Amino acid sequence: MTRVFDKPEEFAEKAIDGLVAANRQYVARVDGGVVRSTVSPEGSVALVIGGGSGHYPAFAGLVGTGLAAGSACGNLFASPAASQVYRVVKAANRGGGVLLSYGNYAGDVLHFGQAQERLNAEGIETRTVVVTDDIASASKDEIHKRRGIAGDLTVFKVAGAAAERGDSLDEVERLAIKANDRTRSLGVAFGSPTLPGAHEPLFSVPTGQFSLGLGIHGEPGISEHAHPASADLAELLVTTLLDDRPEGAGDRVVVLVNGLGTVKYEELFVLYGHVDRLLGDEGLTIVEPEVGELVTSLDMAGLSLTLFWVDDELETLWSAPADTPAFRKGNAEPRERIPEGALQEALAVEVVPASDVEKDAARVAAGLFEVVRSVVEEHEEEFGRIDAIAGDGDHGIGMRRGIEAATAAAHRAVDDGCGVEQLVTLAAAEWSEKAGGTSGALWGIGLTAFAQSFASAAQPDTAAVAAASRAALDAVQRLGKAEVGDKTLIDVLSPYVDSLDAQARDSVAPVAALHVAADVAIAAADATSELRPKVGRARPLAEKSIGHPDAGAVSLSLILAALAKEMDS
Repeated sequence: MTRVFDKPEEFAEKAIDGLVAANRQYVARVDGGVVRSTVSPEGSVALVIGGGSGHYPAFAGLVGTGLAAGSACGNLFASPAASQVYRVVKAANRGGGVLLSYGNYAGDVLHFGQAQERLNAEGIETRTVVVTDDIASASKDEIHKRRGIAGDLTVFKVAGAAAERGDSLDEVERLAIKANDRTRSLGVAFGSPTLPGAHEPLFSVPTGQFSLGLGIHGEPGISEHAHPASADLAELLVTTLLDDRPEGAGDRVVVLVNGLGTVKYEELFVLYGHVDRLLGDEGLTIVEPEVGELVTSLDMAGLSLTLFWVDDELETLWSAPADTPAFRKGNAEPRERIPEGALQEALAVEVVPASDVEKDAARVAAGLFEVVRSVVEEHEEEFGRIDAIAGDGDHGIGMRRGIEAATAAAHRAVDDGCGVEQLVTLAAAEWSEKAGGTSGALWGIGLTAFAQSFASAAQPDTAAVAAASRAALDAVQRLGKAEVGDKTLIDVLSPYVDSLDAQARDSVAPVAALHVAADVAIAAADATSELRPKVGRARPLAEKSIGHPDAGAVSLSLILAALAKEMDS
């Protein structure tokens, strides 16, 4: 149980503020996370990591010489928003390209992916390597679906060391992929974490048992077993990991025994002693092991074992110097501090010059955000009620937070003299960040893609609206991975776009086309009642969902209908 906090909702931000205050020689605060407070060589690759808070030393504690250049920090157990990732990268970028790396979780993939697309569009070459070390979360045949847990550290360390010695982005990416391919982890829990201010833990473990295959966000394990002696626990972990040995692995292995929050160092050392013996019996050579808290889960009573199979080049990078608030190796060269104000200059938003016509269009766009806001406020309670049937019931709240932030950003953009494309892009980023969750990210992605496409159109006719809507659909599907029939907002957006395409071919006027497409959207949203959810949080409660529409599909359809009606005025 977390005992030191003021307001639970501010816990993550306050923790990051305190971390920076205690480690100014390593890190500096930016809106969205932390970056190095020391100068990195011009033209070097920037490794930017991140994820939810509650995992210290991961992720902010691993920023410094020889490791990460920056860390995007989300709320407790929640992905950072795309705009947070974007701002951290902008502050950390040194001109040699950016490698994003994080654990393989749906929210992280979505938000980091959105940030990557935006950065690449702006000319900052950005790539991604997701960590997939947790063998309990998927089979060998589906390694790409595995989660990232304590093995984050081996991938981050290799990539950070490669960037530090001046390797190219191609090489840093190659080595990070290689490190991930050779890392395997497995964890156990004896008790659950409890979020600040909560009275109940996130899951329970029966007395005298432990949960095998836990996650680091309060997910329970895949099976429960009688509590073993330490030697038996070590044998279970080692044997299971060796059975999943990477193809081509040699006889040298880095070992991480990781405490998840309340298993103390002496206990971890007891386990490590058994692990060391067992691996020696297998003829393996242990290289520079680490025992301690590396990737935690607040106050979870649990631990994990990681085996990282190294060759000469990986061992060199693992052993290279690093100097961060929470992880140190060797003797890293001291670095000059970044001048005060330099980071904020990197994050300043530059207004793109806009014509009077573009500014007029921006004012119209701000008015459309007000229309959306009215729809969301009117139906917030209903959105939440529908979502609660097979989800967590926060769709209405999230939509309201998102559209309120987006509308405020739109009006600021009008005051600043922005054109319509920049206005929508800024508003979309605020929507994604303040709404949170998958829905917020998808709206941010879709609006950004729509704005970019529509702004490039020769004239604002039905064909332009259809093409921009298609761009939004493609972007949402590319990053969100949902298909028609999965019971998501795609089941509304796809037929809506098809309707606009058909009407554009028939030269239907824009206002009339929007009305017809909106009717299609309303019918499609109603039809989701018959679907079984195949993705997202509703999937485990599929039976409850049948007979009820999808909340995201309903909210989108009502918004599209309201926008069509607004076009009449």
